[in-house]
Amino acid sequence: MSAGQTQKMPAGGRMRGGVREPHMSRAELKKSLGKGSTVWRLFGFIFKNYKIRFAVVLACIVISALTTLASSLFTRTLIDDYITPMLSQGVPDFSPLALALVKLAAVLLIGVVASYSYNLIMIFVGQGTMLKLRQGLFSHMEDLPLSYFDSHSHGDIMSVYTNDVDTLRQVIGNTVPNLFQSLITLVSTFVSMVVLSLPLTMVSVLMAVLTVRVTARLGSISRKHFADRQRSLGAVNGFIEEMVSGQRVVKVYCHEKKAVEDFAVLNEQLRSSAYNANKIGSMVMPINGNIGNLGYVLTAVVGALIALGGVTAWYLSGVGGATLTLGTLVAFLSLQKNFTRPISSISNEINSIAMASAGTDRVYSLLDEPQEVDNGNVTLVNTFVSPDGSLAVSESRTGSWAWKKADSAKESSAADLTPLQGLVSLTDVDFSYVEGKQVLFDITLTAYPGQKIAFVGGTGAGKTTITNLINRFYEIQEGTITYDGFDIRDIEKDSLRRSLGIVLQETCLFSASVIDNIRYGRLDATDDECRAAAKLVYADSFIRRLPQGYDTILAADGGNLSQGERQLLAIARAAVADPPVLILDEATSSIDTRTEKLIQKGMDSLMKGRTTFVIAHRLSTVQNANYIMVLDHGRIIERGRHDELLALKGKYYELYTGNQITA
Repeated sequence: MSAGQTQKMPAGGRMRGGVREPHMSRAELKKSLGKGSTVWRLFGFIFKNYKIRFAVVLACIVISALTTLASSLFTRTLIDDYITPMLSQGVPDFSPLALALVKLAAVLLIGVVASYSYNLIMIFVGQGTMLKLRQGLFSHMEDLPLSYFDSHSHGDIMSVYTNDVDTLRQVIGNTVPNLFQSLITLVSTFVSMVVLSLPLTMVSVLMAVLTVRVTARLGSISRKHFADRQRSLGAVNGFIEEMVSGQRVVKVYCHEKKAVEDFAVLNEQLRSSAYNANKIGSMVMPINGNIGNLGYVLTAVVGALIALGGVTAWYLSGVGGATLTLGTLVAFLSLQKNFTRPISSISNEINSIAMASAGTDRVYSLLDEPQEVDNGNVTLVNTFVSPDGSLAVSESRTGSWAWKKADSAKESSAADLTPLQGLVSLTDVDFSYVEGKQVLFDITLTAYPGQKIAFVGGTGAGKTTITNLINRFYEIQEGTITYDGFDIRDIEKDSLRRSLGIVLQETCLFSASVIDNIRYGRLDATDDECRAAAKLVYADSFIRRLPQGYDTILAADGGNLSQGERQLLAIARAAVADPPVLILDEATSSIDTRTEKLIQKGMDSLMKGRTTFVIAHRLSTVQNANYIMVLDHGRIIERGRHDELLALKGKYYELYTGNQITA
């Protein structure tokens, strides 16, 4: 596989690999995610992407709120203007009342349509927002450095995509429109209450203030517990992912009981945090409900005293000094319910609000992770020899490469191109994964074009680390690494990694057919080229024995294949990539000696004319290397050819013969 080679997502909604790609470019998507506090960033993201739909939603919410208010105010008209006069008539005339009820029904029908419309739109907005967030998360994740994945549980990262993003569905689909409707209802209802009765409005406002304070206090406590719940959920998912991927190890060492015990601890932490979060959230509704009922009773008592006493003092009346009639009191009590209902509704949503807030924090925590830095301005291009004998850039793959500076003209002349040779040099390189714990010291070496450089040494000596630095999976602290005279920090990472074919120590196979897994090394490779690569590394025979041959679908990281067969596919992937430079990290460590000898023939053919870095514990595989670098605790302590190092009778001699040299 070509190291670090990724499939770029083209603009538009095209299909690739059976997956529909987003219409937004990666840069546009990341920009739209915004900056600032997580909640406001989420709302800003929603508004930016759904402006027209939100305008329609707001209009529908206003209509729905006003129709609810109209029905409450109609109670006053119904009692004072229709029922009370009809009681004094000998033979009541029901036609005016019937006409008024028909008008009210029409108004309420409009409210129902508006309510249905905005709920339907918000479902679309909620699912669309989750879609774009997942796209943004995945796009951003592809640009994160390897150090992030080394320091974070894979299961916890997956939990962000599933659990944390899903918490936003409820808050976007229900809570957001409820907040808007509650605000509009509160304002319009308050104005109507003031018009009807000032003293009763004061009673309602006092009870509402009490409700808000209780909600705010309990909400603050609940949010903390929901944050703990989301973290615990991520820890549980991470543990499960580790146990599933490591089931063979668990069973080999009879670790089932200990695994169950460890899971029980994490599961109990999740249960405890979820219990505390939901307990606090569940308290809000009954507490606020009782406060609302108390306010209703107080309003009814005060209103009854004023109405029955026939008081007309301005300070006991509404705006305009109207007397508090029986119809006005009944209408006000209905409005009072409308006034407290939005607050209770918000209280009812406290669980989803707190959960979504915690989930949003985790989503944006991943989105805020710094991306892999790439300031390179040198790119890798395909070249061909033009009729006049000069080197020119080709748009198609030619098997011949050159380096080209990004600021060069599009129609580059031969002088603008530096042919790729494969000259890699490290000078005084120091490196630390963690500050204060240096793992490489003063590494200096040069691999000339076509040479085979081998790294040997004990576990943890720094062999794989050197190849990781050449790939720029990590950045060096001191020294320089050059590639054909260019500092690798000046080379675009995509171009750098396209020029480096690598077989990793840990084989990764994808849920796809065998031939597609081989093609992952070069996406434009034909079926014939993939089969030829498999034959080159002697993988063809075992592939043909699979149930569907090259079309056999692999699952669970190729769990139905042996470790050696999986490694053969990884080598075939590197072969089809046909890169100018090869890095082989224990490429044949899981293959038997007989098969290894066969593969070595293919590998020798593959390495011919290419600069190759080889990491091997089997020293027999590196005897023909041009130079062997012996590492110990991050330092090159010996270097030379196989015979030269044996003659030294130093560390290499010990590794090769198994005999320890004593002074």
